Amino acid sequence: MRIAIGIGGEVTGTPMSPPDIVDEVVRAEADGFGAAWTVHFSRGVDALDILAVAGTRTSRIELGVGIVPTYPRHPLALAQQVATTQAFSDGRLTLGVGVSHRPVIEDLHGLNYTRPAAHMREYLSVLVPLLREGSVRYRGEFYQVDGGFVVPGTSPVPVLVGALSPLMVQAAGELADGVVTWLAGPRSLGDQIVPQLHAAAAGQRAPRVVAALPVTVCADASLARHTADEVFARYVGFPNYRRLLDREGVSTPGGVAIAGTEAGLEEQIRGLSDLGVTELWPIIFGVGDDAAGSRRRTRAVLAELATAIRP
Repeated sequence: MRIAIGIGGEVTGTPMSPPDIVDEVVRAEADGFGAAWTVHFSRGVDALDILAVAGTRTSRIELGVGIVPTYPRHPLALAQQVATTQAFSDGRLTLGVGVSHRPVIEDLHGLNYTRPAAHMREYLSVLVPLLREGSVRYRGEFYQVDGGFVVPGTSPVPVLVGALSPLMVQAAGELADGVVTWLAGPRSLGDQIVPQLHAAAAGQRAPRVVAALPVTVCADASLARHTADEVFARYVGFPNYRRLLDREGVSTPGGVAIAGTEAGLEEQIRGLSDLGVTELWPIIFGVGDDAAGSRRRTRAVLAELATAIRP
């Protein structure tokens, strides 16, 4: 399993400027991380633009974005932007897409959050061929596309699906390259998401499973989980995450946080690998009076583990 690093502070409520996020990607490569992931928020920076710049300032580190909402962006327009970003990153980009949440799509964008699973299947049926071959012919209920584009210097881009439900996991296994999850713990991953994904892929390829989880080094695991509950409290308000936590058997984000001593952290991370997770996307959060120091310590531990635990 590869240990990546989360870049940018939107998930923890501490957004960074685009130049600072790029600098963090450069630093992550220098520290030996195999991949850097950043989030795309509808009310924040455009993550693909940032990764295009980061691609020109790095040479080795893989770059990932999750999750770009599908409803506001036509798959042809998104594919063109992604292919261009890929050209700047020399083939190191992975795209994560998802349907987002009803309040975001309907209240912010003013669009209908209609049949998300069916919408995602059609979206992937257009997007994936465009990113693999540069053209597509498709006629469905939501999209009718006949055409493509040419981006010199680009290459195929892996597509992962933000999958929180069985229908999304099914679509990811059949039509994409894997899944990227947020707040899915060991029970959800090991009992449901990973086996469902592999069954849907039906041996065509080894699907990728990128698991994003809150992570911190803290001797007081109880304090760490309480802090995670506070930092990530807003996610409990989304029905999709509420159902995910219920399936996990916990009531708050702290229940799925990776927290403990350095040795405890490594044990928990290796446990995810045993479940079939191919990449950990750690969302670092600080604990205690010196939260900044806590974040630095956690990042240093993850950098060591990223070197010790490689695919």
